[in-house]
Amino acid sequence: MREYSRTDRVADQIQQELALLIQREVKDPRLGMLTVSAAKVSRDLSYSDVYVTLLGDDSPERIKENLAVLKRAAGFLRSQLARTIQLRHVPELRFHYDESVVRGHHLSSLINDAVADDRKRSAERGDDDSEDGAPGTTPDA
Repeated sequence: MREYSRTDRVADQIQQELALLIQREVKDPRLGMLTVSAAKVSRDLSYSDVYVTLLGDDSPERIKENLAVLKRAAGFLRSQLARTIQLRHVPELRFHYDESVVRGHHLSSLINDAVADDRKRSAERGDDDSEDGAPGTTPDA
C-alpha cells in the first residue's frame, strides 16, 4: 500500500486554503464563482499547479479573464498561504482551468443519447429484450 506522501498532503492543504482565500479575500469583481478542484505540488515543493472550475458561464473568454485575475492575485494568495501553512518555502502558484468536469458532462450526455437511441431503435423493431437481461434470447414460457 502506497503511503500518503508529503507532496500530496501539502497539495491537499493548499487546495483547501486557496478555496477559502479566493472566496473571502480576492475582491476582484471580474472573478466569477469558481471552485478549486485540485492542486498538485512539484516534488521539490517549488511549484503548485492549481486547477479551477467555473460555475455558470464557462465561455473561453470568461475562463481566460478569470485565470488572468488569479494570475495577478497569485502573489497575494501565496503570501496569505504562508501565514496559514507551516512551510519554509511556499510553492509558486500556477493556475489552470480544469476541463474534466465539462468533459464528464459531455461524455455523460453522449452516453445518455446513445442509450435513448438504442431503446428507440429496439422499440421500433418490436424487440423487447431489455427486460430479460440477455439481448437476442427469448424468455422461457
